[in-house]
Amino acid sequence: MRVGRYDYNLFSRGDFSAFWALFTDNLVNLMVLGGICQFVFQMPVDIVYGRIIPGAAIAILAGVVVYVLLAKRAAAQHGRAVTAMPYGISTPVMFVYLFGVIGPIYWSTNDPVLAWQVGIGAGFMGGIVAALGALIGPWLKKVTPRAGMLGTLCGIALVFIGTVPLANVFENPFVGFASMIIILWGLVGRFRLPFNIPAGLLALVVGTVVALAMGESSVSFEGVGFYPPVPYFGDLAAGIQHLFNHPELFLVLVPVQIYNFIETMNNVESAESAGDHYPVATCQITDGVGTMVGALFGSPFPTTAYIGHPAYKRMGAHAGYVIGVGTVIPLAAFFGFLAFLSHLIPVAAAAPVLVFVALSLITNTAHAVKTDHMAAVTIAMMPHVSSFLVIKWGSLMGALGATGATGMLALGDPQLTAALLQQGAHYAGHLALSQGAILTGLIWGAIVASVIDGRFRNAGGFAFAAFVMSSVGIVHSATLHWPEFSAVSMGYLIAAAFLFIYPIFHKQEQRQEEGIEPLAVGEAQITPGE
Repeated sequence: MRVGRYDYNLFSRGDFSAFWALFTDNLVNLMVLGGICQFVFQMPVDIVYGRIIPGAAIAILAGVVVYVLLAKRAAAQHGRAVTAMPYGISTPVMFVYLFGVIGPIYWSTNDPVLAWQVGIGAGFMGGIVAALGALIGPWLKKVTPRAGMLGTLCGIALVFIGTVPLANVFENPFVGFASMIIILWGLVGRFRLPFNIPAGLLALVVGTVVALAMGESSVSFEGVGFYPPVPYFGDLAAGIQHLFNHPELFLVLVPVQIYNFIETMNNVESAESAGDHYPVATCQITDGVGTMVGALFGSPFPTTAYIGHPAYKRMGAHAGYVIGVGTVIPLAAFFGFLAFLSHLIPVAAAAPVLVFVALSLITNTAHAVKTDHMAAVTIAMMPHVSSFLVIKWGSLMGALGATGATGMLALGDPQLTAALLQQGAHYAGHLALSQGAILTGLIWGAIVASVIDGRFRNAGGFAFAAFVMSSVGIVHSATLHWPEFSAVSMGYLIAAAFLFIYPIFHKQEQRQEEGIEPLAVGEAQITPGE
């Protein structure tokens, strides 16, 4: 039991650098969703910057308040400084809401206002689903090996948080490289910059200056104004009513919110691996309620405890960095300053910060799990590569259509799938892996880690859970459906049966650790443990 009283300082020197990293992460999300809503779904400026962005800011502010209080409580309980959980718009779920909920409504009706109403209705209902995750979150965290939870986060980090921003750097190398080298210098290499300038801030400034000099960014006051947060009860009710009139939208909504509360659980585990302990149920409720608050004030997009806590802890941050984001983002949103920044700061200048977050998460995971469990981490990452491929194949087909290509087969057409297979592109397999990728990664990471530890019944439990989820479409399917015993679901059932039955005949001493014949590789000999 801890003796004495610990006075937790909310602010530390490391908070300044961490603030710019987390601020950039949130800024990029808000820039992307604002641009898509305005230019793809033709939403007017008063909806994008007058309702959606302020609503998202209110949701971020609400969550930040809770996570600061949780950090103070954790510091008091453990008698040492802790890093508050980062918080913001969930990046993967944001894209699902954009193109799985808002997009279909807009494309079928050409009504951007209705699309926004349905979006906030979906956000509110999704927040309820996310909060309900608290009922099973603690138990799920207890039975799931750390390698499975962190491994599937590493997959997201590698592909979406690291590789995609790195591609942005190489698309605009003059701007991107100028920012990237500063991030490598100050955050990855951890060298002190002149005058102790935070690396994230300096990277943004230098990248923006280079972009201005090249004419690739501009100073524009379009969208700047005063947008006070207002609750939209009538619009929210209209959106929820439309959802119940079109229940097929719940087939998109429910699985992605299951993903969202799993993501929260994984991020809490990531923080724990870095030494900071937070109650997973409280975090899941916070994320769900934050999403509902944001929806009431006009934002369709779910909020979540962010990926990347170990990166901010490595910077020496306490809670000041999230307090800063929870202050600056709402002020910028309410006065339209985010519209100004979206014109001023090029994506390539902000992208290197996200690359750093990805590097930190993957590196921390390698230190947080047993060496033997790196096989589980690796397999948990793989479904996200498939998810990336399927998304980009879809983007390619959309681009071909936009450029006037005609007579094309739809992606998923059996003839096209067969042709892709002949070219070595396994579309059907990647599609199955991509659907519910975070759950698939978690399941396979947990199975492999459990088998490595000889916990076969635990592995069998995850395989059986995968059988149930795949049979109703939570994973390996585009939508929920009545139970169907597909080849994939039956494969899981067979695997579960084997894993449950095997321990009856297995004797622990039969596992060979020593005395295995070395494997010959050319002239070299590889022995176990080398």
